[in-house]
Parts: sequence; structure tokens; C-alpha cells
Amino acid sequence: MSDFEPLKDGDGNTALQEAKPQLKRPPLYKVMLLNDDFTPMDFVVEILTDFFNMSEEKATQVMLQVHTQGVGVCGTYTKDVAETKVHIVNEYSREHHHPLMCTMEEA
Repeated sequence: MSDFEPLKDGDGNTALQEAKPQLKRPPLYKVMLLNDDFTPMDFVVEILTDFFNMSEEKATQVMLQVHTQGVGVCGTYTKDVAETKVHIVNEYSREHHHPLMCTMEEA
């Protein structure tokens, strides 16, 4: 026989206690564009509007941040999404013969 004793409610009936899973938010990653001296500003705006769904105005703000500060944040995503966006942007830049680099780091 086991030492397990089922829980009983006030009427002597067996009571069940639901186990609640411990859910934790996945870590988030910032996707960033790095400045270079060769990629045209309009190409950076195109990347931001096409791949990060930014408005023209927001994309221009981020592009200017990349240009003046050397780096600009495009968005914050889960690891898989961030990795995919980095890969797609870097491939697109290479296909268009631009040295623009996209990276990610934990937020």
C-alpha cells in the first residue's frame, strides 16, 4: 500500500486540486541596424517599412538614428522571430549589393 492519501472535501468526497503550470515569458531580443558609409538612406527606410512594418515617418526617424548614432532599434521580438528578421534583412542587403548589417541582442 502507498502512503498517498487523497484530499477530501468537507463532505468526505475526494477533492481534486488543479495543477497550474508555471508559465514564463520568453526572453526578448532587440533587432538593430548598424550604420555604414555606403548604404543609401532611402534603402534603409525601405528595409524598415518593408520588413518591420514601420510608417514612412517612423522609418525615417530610425534611419536618422542609425545615421547619427551608429545604431538603431528596429523592434523587439522573441528569439526565433528576431533571428529570422536579421537573416532576411542581411540577405536582402547582400542581394542589393549594400553592406548594411542587421544584428540582435537580448533586450
